Amino acid sequence: MKKTRWLLAAFLSLNSVLVFAEELPVKQLKAFLASAKSITANFKQVLINEAGDPLQTSYGNFYLQRPGKFRWDYTKPFQQQIISTAGKVTFYDTDLEQVTIKKLDESVGSTPALLLSGDVPLEDNYTIEQQGNEGSMVWVKLLPKSQDSTFKYVLIGLEKGVLSGMQLNDNFGQLTRIYFSNLKLNQAVDANLFEFVAPKGVDIFSE
Repeated sequence: MKKTRWLLAAFLSLNSVLVFAEELPVKQLKAFLASAKSITANFKQVLINEAGDPLQTSYGNFYLQRPGKFRWDYTKPFQQQIISTAGKVTFYDTDLEQVTIKKLDESVGSTPALLLSGDVPLEDNYTIEQQGNEGSMVWVKLLPKSQDSTFKYVLIGLEKGVLSGMQLNDNFGQLTRIYFSNLKLNQAVDANLFEFVAPKGVDIFSE
């Protein structure tokens, strides 16, 4: 009888450990999002096709100020800016001299950048699952609940509880991997970074 009780206690203890291990990355993600008032980082973005081959690698800088403000500055191999503020998202392609402004609706709101911005309630918009470990990184999988989302899922990678990478699987079978470096948390960010002024002569399309 004592042996049976010991085995039962051991099983329950192991089960509790497994449940805790499964929930820990999700708790880390929620804790990071709750504490990240501002973020600045460099990023490397790799676009991968259905066959697993890299199509394009881009580099740039990322800025975030919660709530609701973010900016992606692509610097290589092309220049592009994506800026979100005041309920709108602005896309500026330097080479095409074209600006597109979109309202922040449910479709745009399901994209990963807005997930980090704090404007999108996590559990209202995503089904959250632990994805596993990769070295020192833990991954959390987010499945958009909106059928209008342009992504099948988003993976968020955390290292020691801090954002380290993202992976996006879109509806066309392509993967986008983003690796963050030199990340700085909760430091002052210039407010002017989130104010876009269109250069003279560019074409502007607004929804």
